[in-house]
Amino acid sequence: MKYFFRSILLIGLLMSFSSLFAQSDKQKKLEEQRQQVLKEMKQINALLFTKKKEEKSAITLIEDINYKVNVRKNLIRITNEQANLLTREISTNQDEITSLRTQLQELKDDYAAMVVKSYKSKSEQSKVMFLLSSRNFQQAYKRLQYIRQYRDYQKEQGEAIKTKTKELQELNIQLSKQKEDKQKLIEENRIAKRELESELKQREVLMASIKSDMGKFAAQIKNKKQEADRLDKEINRIIRETIAAANKESSKTSSKSKYGETPEAKLLSANFESNRGKLGWPVSRGVVKVKYGKQRSLVDNSVTQNYKSIYIATEDKSGVKAVFNGEVTRVLVIKNGNPAVFIRHGIYFSVYMNLSKVNVKKGDKVVAGQVIGEVFTNKIKGESLLGFRIYKNDQVMNPEPWLAKF
Repeated sequence: MKYFFRSILLIGLLMSFSSLFAQSDKQKKLEEQRQQVLKEMKQINALLFTKKKEEKSAITLIEDINYKVNVRKNLIRITNEQANLLTREISTNQDEITSLRTQLQELKDDYAAMVVKSYKSKSEQSKVMFLLSSRNFQQAYKRLQYIRQYRDYQKEQGEAIKTKTKELQELNIQLSKQKEDKQKLIEENRIAKRELESELKQREVLMASIKSDMGKFAAQIKNKKQEADRLDKEINRIIRETIAAANKESSKTSSKSKYGETPEAKLLSANFESNRGKLGWPVSRGVVKVKYGKQRSLVDNSVTQNYKSIYIATEDKSGVKAVFNGEVTRVLVIKNGNPAVFIRHGIYFSVYMNLSKVNVKKGDKVVAGQVIGEVFTNKIKGESLLGFRIYKNDQVMNPEPWLAKF
């Protein structure tokens, strides 16, 4: 019965260790996320908030602060998750310490009983008499085995006490470290919440400052949306035309290979696809200020823009780099706008918009990391934004998951 209960206790310990390892793994992932957000926050401050406020338009400032607020909220959320997970881990470790102390006491009690028993029959003469009093050789052999097993068991109990004592010491150290980590996270979150409150007040003040000219700003936003929609249509048209032209050219050859079906194109497509999540960024430093997909205007709630690109805030005069090997299929000069460069990677396309300078021309072969131009800096808005998108054939995709983490 005693061994049965010990077996149950051992199974319980193994389950608790398994749960503890799972929590530690989650804690590690959360810490990686937190460090990534802290890095993003550092980039935001460096790229969006080093200029004087007077150099930026009110709308741009509101957008920048709103972006920072969202990142700050994400940081607080992750830190809260870490603190809560640490609370659970601390509770688990405290239960484990209680269990280890109970086991240690049981081992010590057993060992003390063995020492007393061993003392009472410690003489070699007693052992010899124990063996000689056997009725036959088989019983003598069994008694000899018992003496050896009892001696080995004493050693095992001594080693088990050492092991449990060491486990208890290590767990106490770990518990102390977890409590320190939790306190540190709580303090960091307290600071982050104060900064968030300050940023929300700044945004509120700016929103109030533009209410008197809301009509003017709303008109600017609607015009901006119309220009973006027009640009989307133009880029989509160019992608379709490029594919159609490639198919037409292929039909003239003896191979009759369609667009993207040549061995070279297939290899390039496969290589591009295998680098999902690992593509180099199109700028050396930057943060994704505008995400892919539907975004509601902060100033005019009636306007929703469905972005087909991401917009990366970067440094003035930042070089724009090809994200992968490919061929330049078009340099688009937009009326009342800035140039865009199209690069084909097999059946994939990458598009780089809002450039001030272009260093390549149609037909040029480029390699990953090659500088193909320079991002345009809007002096009125006080920002340098690169528009970037990816197509698979003529289907636009969210480009952010394709880029490596900065």
